Amino acid sequence: MTLLKWALICFVLALIAGALGLRRTAGVLKTIAKIFFFIFLAIFIILLVLALLVISAVAVV
Repeated sequence: MTLLKWALICFVLALIAGALGLRRTAGVLKTIAKIFFFIFLAIFIILLVLALLVISAVAVV
């Protein structure tokens, strides 16, 4: 949950920086937020697949 939280924080900061006219800062923060979000998404999918494999292995036994 921490990566998602940091992604949201960076996104909000990017919105604020964009509203204040700090385009380069907003772009950097947007990129950081994207990276954190996709790392979170990848970890979530991997853990979901592993959980489904474990559940199906336990159900067979």
